[in-house]
Parts: sequence; C-alpha cells; structure tokens
Amino acid sequence: MATASEDPHLGSGPDEDGMSLLESESDSDSILSDDSVLPQHMPEIANGRAASTLYQACARNEPVSLRKILERGVTKEEVMELDINGWNGLMVACFKGFVDIVYGLHNCPFIDTNHQDNEGNTALMIASQAGHVNTVMFLLNYYPGTDPEIKDCRGFTALIKAAMTGRNDVVAALVMAGADIHAVDTTRGKCARDWALKTGRYETLYRLRRLNMRPKAEQFCESYVPEWPELKARVAKATAEKSATGKITQQLKNTFGFRLPRDPQDNGCLDHMVRMTTSVHSPLISTGCHPLCPTSPPEVGKRRQAVQELVKNHPEKELEESSVCHSNGSVSHIIPTIYSAESISTTCCADTERRGSILSLASAKVATTFISRSMARKNSVFPSGCIPKINVSRPSEATPKKEKKKKKERGFLEPPKWKYKEMKDEKKKEKKKAEKEKTETEKKEKRKEKHNKKAKN
Repeated sequence: MATASEDPHLGSGPDEDGMSLLESESDSDSILSDDSVLPQHMPEIANGRAASTLYQACARNEPVSLRKILERGVTKEEVMELDINGWNGLMVACFKGFVDIVYGLHNCPFIDTNHQDNEGNTALMIASQAGHVNTVMFLLNYYPGTDPEIKDCRGFTALIKAAMTGRNDVVAALVMAGADIHAVDTTRGKCARDWALKTGRYETLYRLRRLNMRPKAEQFCESYVPEWPELKARVAKATAEKSATGKITQQLKNTFGFRLPRDPQDNGCLDHMVRMTTSVHSPLISTGCHPLCPTSPPEVGKRRQAVQELVKNHPEKELEESSVCHSNGSVSHIIPTIYSAESISTTCCADTERRGSILSLASAKVATTFISRSMARKNSVFPSGCIPKINVSRPSEATPKKEKKKKKERGFLEPPKWKYKEMKDEKKKEKKKAEKEKTETEKKEKRKEKHNKKAKN
C-alpha cells in the first residue's frame, strides 16, 4: 500500500521547514489551530433583558430583537460598533454560527462585509476557519461585494485558512465560488494546497484534487442529460455468454475471493446516482427549487455574483425571462416567460399565522424583486405564499397487532446466552416472586383482620 511519501499527488508530507514551524515559531498555535478565530475577550451577557443595540442582538443570538432594531432604523456608528477585538455584529455571528442573525443582517444598511479586525480577519475568514459552511454560502450569495481574496496580517486568505484547518466543505464552497486556488501568503509564499499538505490535511488535499479533475458542475446545466454512458457497455458485458473457462474462473473467484471494502469507482454507478439526483432534470430538484442561472453553473475559478448584484446589473424582466451568465454578465434567452411575484397577490389567505415565515417576511424585498412566482413557490430559502394546512385524521380501523415471533427450531444456530444475563434474569424473577408473595401475604392479613372484626361484632 502506497504511503503519503510515495503518492505523487499528496507530496512528501511536512518537511524540516514545516517541523520548525510547528515547534519553534511563536504564531504556530494561531496558524495550525483555531486560536486565530477564538476571541481574546467577549462581552458579558446580561440575563433577562432584551438587546438594545445591534451588536448585543448579534452576540446574544436574538433575531427578534435584531428585526425590531432594523425596523426602527440604525445609524452607521451603531452598525459598525466594534468590540475589543475589532469585531462587528456580523463577525460575532459568523464566529458562533448564528445563521438566523446572518440571514437578518443581509438587508442591513451600512454593513461592511469586508471589514477587517485587529488581525486582518474578515467575516468570511472567520466563518471559513470555524467551519460554518451555511454561513459561508450565505455570505457569498447574499452579501454583495464579499471579497474572498482579502488577506490578513500573515497574508492568509479565507481559502488558506479553511484548508489548513481541514474544513473540506468550506474549501469546496469557496473554490466553486471563484476563490483563487493559487493565491499564496505573503510570509512563506505557499498556496492553500501547500498549507493543507504541510498541516497534514490530506482529505482536504484530496478534495481539491477531485475539484480540479471535475472543475464544472455539469448536472446544474440545462444541457446535462441524466444518462449513464457506460450503462450499455456494462449490460452487454454482463449478458454476453461466457466460455467454459470463463465460467470456471468466475466460480473460483466467487468461492475463494475475499470481498474487502473499497472506495467507489470514478464515473461508476454511485457517481452516476449522485449526479442524476442532483441534476436540473431531476424530479427532486425541479419540485424543490429552480436555479436562477442554469446556463452558468458553478465552476472552479469563476467568480459568482451575489443576488443583489444580479438584480442591480440586470432588470427584473431579464431575470424572469432569461438566464444570466455569471462570467461575463451576458444574457441567454432560454427560459420561457413567466409571471412575476408582484403580479399575483401574496395575501392569498386571511389567516396571518399561515402566511410566510419570519424569514420570508424579513427578506420580502429580495424575494419579490427578482424571484418569479413559479420559482418562489419552489424556493426553500425564501418561502412565499401560504403555509398549507395539514389535517391529521385517525384511521377508522384499528392498527393490526404485531405477530409474535415463532420460536426457533433446535436445528438452527442460536445466539449464545451469557452468564451475567442469565444471573440478571434470575435476579429479576426472584424479585418479582418476592413481590408477589409479599402482596399475597398482605392480602391474607387484611382478610384475617376483616374476619376478626366481623367476629367481634
């Protein structure tokens, strides 16, 4: 079996230079661990009182208080209130993984997603190194102007931080959103792949290699056809008649062969099932959501625009009638014309409790400006319209009782009976027997007392 030093794709592992970095340098703890994410000071939380400022609502994870503060109006000084580490409310929410707070802040005015703290970390860097992939995806898709190429005081980008801490899903999200794989730090001149190798994150290195092998998500294109190209050849090979020697060798393999667990084959059946169920033509995807840009799928090295940037660069009709390409901002007329969400009234029922959720009400501006009615119905992030009322009724017939298991015949193998279990069962039987005898004696004594009272009377 090949080791890490023999694999040309993984490299030779940490060298002497890297070992000196692990042992001697003063900043090794913050480079190779989560210490650069952990704050030096966190404000005390007062119990029993609602948050009065935007920073307090973010630090306490109070989305209701945050919504009230945003409704009354905020100033730039209140939005950019910083703590001793130089963090604003968004950075605290990204560090702790408060997804509701990050959702609520994307419409907040004066918010600066590229603000850097005392060490040069941004909200994207903090969320990436902490491993909150949902927060990272929301920052990239709904916070316009989020720059993944900003570097901290050591020259590390968000991708390098995620790679050296082994956040595989975050690394994949950043790479498919257009983060530069070849960006190097300013101190040692190493990229994300080099830092993953130096810190021993071989799974992250393998993930990067797989992304380079398949740089484009073809299943999210309208041109993708969910058919397995190797199916016909494999079926023909399996149904073909075998010779006598072939049958004998197959029997020998089935008899004396060892079935050891192994990884799935590339472009095999499992890969095909994953692509087919995640493609645009899949019934699961078509009923759950509708992609905004099916002609411009995620691709390694291609910078993707946020939703607000798409709305700003293209009018509403183009987004409804066409598919916008992320790379050059061009429009290709593929999707047929569909009615907008504003043309159909969203107040379809009088019951206010059954309308859209708090998240959809808070983000009504984004949902109604660019998402069409057919897309809004299938959107899982911004649900609109009425929540369906579900009536639960019991069946008229009684549920059938489970049949008792038949006793196993003596001719078959039975599981062994352990001594400690037998002793435990015997103790339980003795305990039940003693309790039963005790109740019987108590009943007898009560009967005697009643009989004696009657005799005296």
